[in-house]
Amino acid sequence: MPDLASLRNRPEFWLAAVITVFVIVLSLATPNFLSLSNFVDLTESYAVQAIMATGLFVVLIAGGIDISFAATASVAQYAAALLATRFGLSPLLVIPAGLLVGTGLGFVNATLIHYARVNSIIITIATMNVYFALLMYATGGHSIYNLPEWWSERITFLQFETASGDLVRITLPIVVMVASLGLCWILLNRSKTGRQLYAMGGNAEAARRIGLNISRLQFFAYGFAGFMAALAGLVQANRVGEAVPNALYGTELSVLSAAVLGGASLLGGVGTIGGITLGILMLAIIQNGLNLLDISPYCFEIITGAIILVSTSLTALSVRSRTRSRLVEEAPNV
Repeated sequence: MPDLASLRNRPEFWLAAVITVFVIVLSLATPNFLSLSNFVDLTESYAVQAIMATGLFVVLIAGGIDISFAATASVAQYAAALLATRFGLSPLLVIPAGLLVGTGLGFVNATLIHYARVNSIIITIATMNVYFALLMYATGGHSIYNLPEWWSERITFLQFETASGDLVRITLPIVVMVASLGLCWILLNRSKTGRQLYAMGGNAEAARRIGLNISRLQFFAYGFAGFMAALAGLVQANRVGEAVPNALYGTELSVLSAAVLGGASLLGGVGTIGGITLGILMLAIIQNGLNLLDISPYCFEIITGAIILVSTSLTALSVRSRTRSRLVEEAPNV
């Protein structure tokens, strides 16, 4: 069991401490914040972003970055919606088809990154724009409102009323989010592929020299990100009862913020699924607190931008410090 000293060196420890402070302050500022129904509603509202964050997290661990996941989710969602409404296919065909579309778009990213040898952020910004523009061009920006009942119906696994009279529901998005986080944890902590992804993200050249198949790992990471993005898109359609082409477009910044806030390094090889969970929770609490306090939503955008700026700067300074220390140690004594 880790001691207190080692815990203090982990970003999750400090993030949990900051979340605790925020919860106390917001509970004192607004009585509606610290309630079970508000927490459950908060969890459901951020479930889709948490699912996308698991896919992005695997890519970050592998030493890459993916900005196209929201566009991928939108394309997969709309493709599945067309199959369900225009062709009347069953969920046994529609759901796998949507997931396959997302995985395929992830493979497109991996192919371009691996063979073009261009930085992943450049490639995925480009594919994000291409995927989304093609979707909007093909659909004219029209939403699909007539989703079949099996998809649009609200699925509730547990429902009860609190002593204060609030209704609490554990719905499909929450269950899928928990399952996605669990799957990602098992992948990264209990599988050989997960250990190889950490190794490649930590030092790709060293991983190549010890015989790891870099191309296979890249295809797996980006394919997994595409799969999780598609899953998030399908869940989003279930939440709102319709397929909206641009519903998820613009969530890239908050999902990326949650990842780096949770301790994932933009340089790869560092991060835990627990940190990502805390990162999502932190952003959800901030946004919910701002809403309850009737503060402008633009403040949230400022906060998420600042998180990425500060986290990236700290990561770069940390790497520079470690490199300088290693050079000093390796230098011959004069």
